[in-house]
Amino acid sequence: DIINWVVQALFYGEEQGLTKSSSLCQNYTDMTRSLSGLNFLNAVYCVGNYGEILHGDDNNRGANQINNGTTGMLYAIPFGELQPEIDHDHERISINSTILHKMRNNGTLNCGVIDPGGHDSAEVDKTLVGMSVDYCHTLAAALFNGNFGSINLWRFSANDDDSFLALNNGIIDVLSGVRIEQKYDFESSALLGGFRFSTPYYYGNKTEGENAIYSLATRDANVLLSSFVNCIVLATIYAQKNNIAKKNSVDLPLVSLFGNEFTWALRDAIGYSGSYDQMYEKNFGKGSAEEERSRNDLNEYGGPQILSFPGLNQAKPQI
Repeated sequence: DIINWVVQALFYGEEQGLTKSSSLCQNYTDMTRSLSGLNFLNAVYCVGNYGEILHGDDNNRGANQINNGTTGMLYAIPFGELQPEIDHDHERISINSTILHKMRNNGTLNCGVIDPGGHDSAEVDKTLVGMSVDYCHTLAAALFNGNFGSINLWRFSANDDDSFLALNNGIIDVLSGVRIEQKYDFESSALLGGFRFSTPYYYGNKTEGENAIYSLATRDANVLLSSFVNCIVLATIYAQKNNIAKKNSVDLPLVSLFGNEFTWALRDAIGYSGSYDQMYEKNFGKGSAEEERSRNDLNEYGGPQILSFPGLNQAKPQI
């Protein structure tokens, strides 16, 4: 988490025009502070922003440029080898002991959905909620052999921390429609532990000076579940890139990384949801898949892929 936010700080520094500054480079005097209280912008002030570190021609940076919101940021990461090698020299942890197996035995996914609010159009909120709900059902399909209805949906407001408290306390397994923010990444109190965010599935417009970035969240300790959830989000983007839809979801690779019972997880997920464009069009209307979607489109040709997650400006020192 710390490494990730150091990198995010470098991105943010370039976005905001913050540069290396010996006068702002500060040594910590209190090493007992919480991780959430670290000033990650020290990385910029002491070393330089992302552009300064690259030392390259801004016109020849390809994907390593700041995305200004005019081009797509949905990147289809290749899945690679999804069949793990068996380690005969070490005892392997039984898949029966994993959280995925326990959830499967329980037979129901408890998925929270946040109503984002804060948009000029109530219709935008409605469509975002619909997309968030669809990701819950897609995850259920992946977990339960295509049974997307094996789910309990919990609705939450974006105006308080009730959703994260429910996730932290195990009332829900996954939270959809989450805005990625630094303050939720680290343990911030006895009531709120740290959380993991999936690959973003929706980039919103600027709200209060920041770009809202939506994803699914899981508890920090549930590493395997977090990886599974992220694979499902990536699968919708991968399907779009490779022209895989509901009708040919069997073209998705098999995966045994999470245990043999989840071998068809990606295929079952896309068998319900279809590709990213199919999900987008379902919630934003017919023809929306062909419209200008800003960052919510594939980055097919190596366009700008750099955008910082929100929250780092809170750590900017007072001058």
